[in-house]
Order: sequence, then structure tokens, then C-alpha cells
Amino acid sequence: MQEARENGQEAPSAPMICGREFNMSELSDTARQCGDKLADAASRATDYVSDKVSAVGNKIKDLQGKDISEIADEAKDYARKNPGHAILVSAAAGLVLGFLLRGGRR
Repeated sequence: MQEARENGQEAPSAPMICGREFNMSELSDTARQCGDKLADAASRATDYVSDKVSAVGNKIKDLQGKDISEIADEAKDYARKNPGHAILVSAAAGLVLGFLLRGGRR
């Protein structure tokens, strides 16, 4: 730094972020806290995804041993018990299929 002053240059100051001057220890603490939060969020996301993947795997195993008519009967029973949910699921499936089929024509 003394060399910079002798050459007529100013010594570098602390970094300015959003109009506030930070020293390096504050920046490293902030970066460490952000890293810890990110690692925690990634860990929770990994746990969530692994739980959902295992649930889907169990459903697939259950469906492998069933006949198509059994699956259709269960779907009909579910639709009778939960008509609103059945309508929403069928509408969403229709939209997805519509987008897929329409996208192929362009």
C-alpha cells in the first residue's frame, strides 16, 4: 500500500456494497452464513426428493401386480369419493396433452 501511495495512487479502500463500506471479515462472515443456509436448503431438498422418489417407487411396485381393470375400478371409486379433485386432475391432464399435441403441429 505504501508503494501505491508513493507512486501517486490511492490505496484500495474497503469494498462498497449498496452504498455501505464492508471490511473483509464482514464479507467472509456473510458469505459463510449464506453458504450455510444454502447447504441447509440443499440438504432439506435432497431429503424431500428422496422421500417422494421412494413413495413413487412404492406406488409403481403396487401397480405392477394389478390388472388394468382393478386400476380402473380404483380410479372410478376415487372419482366418486372426490369429484372435485378428479375434475381438476383430468383438466390438468387434458391441458398437458393439448400442449404436447399442439406443439407437434407447429
